[in-house]
Amino acid sequence: MTIPAIEIIGLDKCFGSGRKKNQALHNLSLTIAQGEVFGFLGPNGAGKSTTIKLLLRFLKPDNGSLHVLGNTVGHDEFRHQIGYLSEVPVFYDHLTAIETLLLSARLSGMTRQVINQRIPMLLERMTLTEATNRRVGGFSKGMKQRLGMANALIHDPEVLIFDEPMSGLDPLGRYQIKSLIAELKQEGKTIFFSSHILSDIEALCDRIAVIHKGVLLYSGGLGDFLRGGGSLEERFVRVIEEADHACA
Repeated sequence: MTIPAIEIIGLDKCFGSGRKKNQALHNLSLTIAQGEVFGFLGPNGAGKSTTIKLLLRFLKPDNGSLHVLGNTVGHDEFRHQIGYLSEVPVFYDHLTAIETLLLSARLSGMTRQVINQRIPMLLERMTLTEATNRRVGGFSKGMKQRLGMANALIHDPEVLIFDEPMSGLDPLGRYQIKSLIAELKQEGKTIFFSSHILSDIEALCDRIAVIHKGVLLYSGGLGDFLRGGGSLEERFVRVIEEADHACA
């Protein structure tokens, strides 16, 4: 039996205490198979970024467990097997693009031979070759996003976790990232990403999950989700509205 790329079991997370206690996630369970593109949908504040931060061990869960390629988050070392792109990548502004990637590569324990192959290839793949020696502090939002993607891919990880990877990109930048995700899928990589851009979810994903107010409303095939009728956007809005009415 193949080990899931990502497995989340009975995840709970609260912030604050007493009357100000906020249940960010409640009994969330998800399984993402190796080699699939999985879309994580939900309105603002639904718990998407919190889930990703828990997966990356930036936060600790109150209850439940998380596993990446069979490794238990919080107990086993697994970070060399994943690549992460945040919604707003943060870099050392005084470093150049090539210095930024070189730093990440060295921290990942890559050999000089592999580094010399990967960095030029990724800079070209992300159309950053002309910016190789420019300081990152002068980069546009789109350039930083593409550098962040190169940074996530530098050590050739098996699992990629992206939080709003196309945030703030122009149509050309979105096209580049979408094409890259499709290429990574062909290479057998697992991609788990959140997005508010439902057309991108529809174009790229094998399966999806919909979360709202920390509760999982749906997890399964995209085609099954759309059998309720309408476009992905219409179906998504209807599911969220139904959940709100049920809680009213």
